[in-house]
Amino acid sequence: MDKTQRRWTWLSIGFSLLVLGVVLYLTVDRTTLELLLDFNPLYLLLALLLRTFSLVFWAYRLTELSKALHYRVSARNAFLIVTANLFAGAITPGQAGGEPVRVHGLYRTGVKIGDATAVVLMERVLDGVVLSLMGAVAMIALGEVWLSLPLSIIVAMGLAWIFMVGLILLLALAVRRPERVKSLVMRVLGWAERRFPGERIPKMIASANQETDNLITSLLYFTSKGRRGLVMGGLCTAAFWASEFFVASLILVALAQPPFIAQSFLFQLIIAIVMTVPLTPGSSGIAELSATSLYALIMPSAIVGVFVLLWRALLYYYNIVVGAIGSVVTVRREMERSRCREEPEQEQIREN
Repeated sequence: MDKTQRRWTWLSIGFSLLVLGVVLYLTVDRTTLELLLDFNPLYLLLALLLRTFSLVFWAYRLTELSKALHYRVSARNAFLIVTANLFAGAITPGQAGGEPVRVHGLYRTGVKIGDATAVVLMERVLDGVVLSLMGAVAMIALGEVWLSLPLSIIVAMGLAWIFMVGLILLLALAVRRPERVKSLVMRVLGWAERRFPGERIPKMIASANQETDNLITSLLYFTSKGRRGLVMGGLCTAAFWASEFFVASLILVALAQPPFIAQSFLFQLIIAIVMTVPLTPGSSGIAELSATSLYALIMPSAIVGVFVLLWRALLYYYNIVVGAIGSVVTVRREMERSRCREEPEQEQIREN
């Protein structure tokens, strides 16, 4: 981990801990200790297992989308890519750092850069579609709860929805008007070359033409012959988000509270959409404040802080720990591959 990554990591963790500290200070009182006497660790363990199993759905989505483009990415490699991406997502605004990690991971398994980018972008599209559908169902089922939400939450969710819809429209434009998207990409790279003279930008421009073609071809394939992969990817996406959202209900039961399954799904949906807005590293602070203000509507305020702490531990600090492990394993594997490639070359040099 370089100096920049360490700085972002400590900034993200520090901000999250600061907000959690404030939330606990404002909510914990004598009643909290009484409520914690009924704490059931079994349900917390189940929440941890479900959180881990949700990553399996994510990994399976990667394999299915890659298979649609005629690439074989093993479940083991896909799971390693997913875990490695967790760490980068946890320390970058809007969790955007995970996408380049997944693209690189797919590339190292033999997927072309353009195709790998198409797979990762399609993941975002599927996330947007599934979350939008879940949101529509939740709003219809829980209209009264939706109307009682704070204005700040509604505004933040609206901005996040605009971001997701913008991404979907951009990809739709790439499918219908590929030449315009390609022209836009080349224009941006041309501007970057004039703005930042050097060797890297010309190299990017040289490869951008081919890789942009690969990306657009992959997107077109997903909407035609690769529809099966799109359907399977959508099912995996729905399973992933459903399992992620149900973690909160299991934590509520562990704290001797009703699961509030419907309300909790709506709240988790709102938080997930708000967290897509790239404001803070790993959405630190935003997630904690959003969860506190939402769950205070349905559970005793004395236990809200403890709930948010446990929920954030499983959906954020868990990512940092597992992501760090996945990153270390990935780096070691890359080093072993490099060593295996260098040894034959050295042997050939000795023979000559």
